[in-house]
Amino acid sequence: MTNDSAARRAISPSLFAFAIFYGGMVCIAGVLGNKQVALGPLSAIGPAFGLGPLAVEAGIFAFLMLVVTSSSVAELHGRETANKLVLIGFVPLIFSLLLSIAVLAVPAAQDMDPQRLSAFETIMGGTPRIWLGGILAYGISTFLNVTIFSKLKASEGARLLWLRSAVASALSQIVDTLIFISVAFYGVFPIGELLLGQMIAKVVLSVILVPPLIYVFVAVGKRLDTPANA
Repeated sequence: MTNDSAARRAISPSLFAFAIFYGGMVCIAGVLGNKQVALGPLSAIGPAFGLGPLAVEAGIFAFLMLVVTSSSVAELHGRETANKLVLIGFVPLIFSLLLSIAVLAVPAAQDMDPQRLSAFETIMGGTPRIWLGGILAYGISTFLNVTIFSKLKASEGARLLWLRSAVASALSQIVDTLIFISVAFYGVFPIGELLLGQMIAKVVLSVILVPPLIYVFVAVGKRLDTPANA
């Protein structure tokens, strides 16, 4: 391989770091999703819409980091690279699900504390509908985020990063909620109030958290890609 070919195939330090981080967030999102968290002062938004205090499953925080990472990669390396990152993200997601199923199927050691075993099975277990909903929601909403973010950049140029990131994240979170809750829970119980509450909460979090984090990630990415002697 020539030096030119090697240079073309080399991965940038920022893309390498972001890809590792992205894979970790893909795997941990489902585990964190087992806990519902209150939103503190933001909980008061719910009653304004005729709902109870807003709460979200904690996996949203890992998922928002996926949005931040993929948007930052799109900003630094282009839409095509960001889409590849999202596509490759299916690998750790699916393998972690398969590994969880395999571990749950293996008999536990006889001296394992029954309470710990029950807690583990509760956290790691899930129905096929929940797993399918998670996979579909991840793929469609994250690709949508990259698409909207990149299209807004094409029309606005490099300006208004905060607006592009907020709009893309909020819209993708609405789609994520629609897909996951519909696939996982439609027909099990009425989902209308749950859908509305989760959408409002996730849009608010997207607008508040995603734009500043993308500025941080883009700045870190540029710093990583700056030669040491520059």
